Amino acid sequence: MEITEVRIKLMGDPNDRLKAFCSITLDGSFVVRDLKIIQGGKGPFVAMPSRKLTDKCPKCGSKNNLRAAFCNDCGQRLRPDRAVKGPDGRAKLYADVAHPINSHCRDKIQEHVLSAFDEELILAQQPGYECRYDDYGEDNYAESDWESSVEVLDVVPMRADAASAETHRLEPAAKSPSGPHHSASESATRREIAGRIHHPNHSQAADGFGEGII
Repeated sequence: MEITEVRIKLMGDPNDRLKAFCSITLDGSFVVRDLKIIQGGKGPFVAMPSRKLTDKCPKCGSKNNLRAAFCNDCGQRLRPDRAVKGPDGRAKLYADVAHPINSHCRDKIQEHVLSAFDEELILAQQPGYECRYDDYGEDNYAESDWESSVEVLDVVPMRADAASAETHRLEPAAKSPSGPHHSASESATRREIAGRIHHPNHSQAADGFGEGII
């Protein structure tokens, strides 16, 4: 598997822990959207896409997210302790939609995404900069919502296996980007930036960087 493209959408508030959304293209054929770059205690890390877990109302059978106190359809009061708790005692509110299952894949995604993030930060300072990320409403995500789904990653390194699939938020993926994505001049600029970023004197990641990616 090769990561053939990474698209980054930088967030506007530099004080936000959510630094960017991104999508990755695998083998030039398959796109995974809604990865997030989060500023953690040891530096930025990549959070995988996920979805909210739901259960059914005991009265009418309608689905509600596990934080809901009342049914969205019939108004039935719901038990507050409906979520299954993990070994750490935390309620499992999210399930991964896509995630690496071994450390090699995890490290490859981490390296490519954070490198592209560094490049995008430099490009964003240049005149005429245009974001190539296809925006399908990620700006509308509530900060409290995504933070609740990834806060555990700051303190507990996650295993890259199916058992860890419950920590990040995902909205349904939209149509994948396709076709040529940038001009020859922009490609040259990105190659120049990438060369500076990967120069031996460029220090990007401290020990333990990205421990939270799953």
